[in-house]
Amino acid sequence: MALILISIASLGIIGYLVYRIWYLAGTLAEAQEYIEELESTNQYMFDRISKSYTAMNQIDRLGAFEKDDEAGTTFSLLKQVVDELKEEFDGSEEEKK
Repeated sequence: MALILISIASLGIIGYLVYRIWYLAGTLAEAQEYIEELESTNQYMFDRISKSYTAMNQIDRLGAFEKDDEAGTTFSLLKQVVDELKEEFDGSEEEKK
């Protein structure tokens, strides 16, 4: 009788553990998909910002944006963001290699 109760309890524990493993595996898969989606979005945003910065450089042939005015401040902030993102993304590429 005791052996039957121990067997039933063991099956219950094993069933619970299998359920938890299955649940955690699903949660982990969802988290991985979310991370991949964020990386894709970040890369898209970096590309757009970089293209905007390149376009601003092409427009600013005389260096007018680099003066100490509102346009110049915006230009320098955009340049700072692009530089930081480039450093981050270039670091990610090196880690993957």
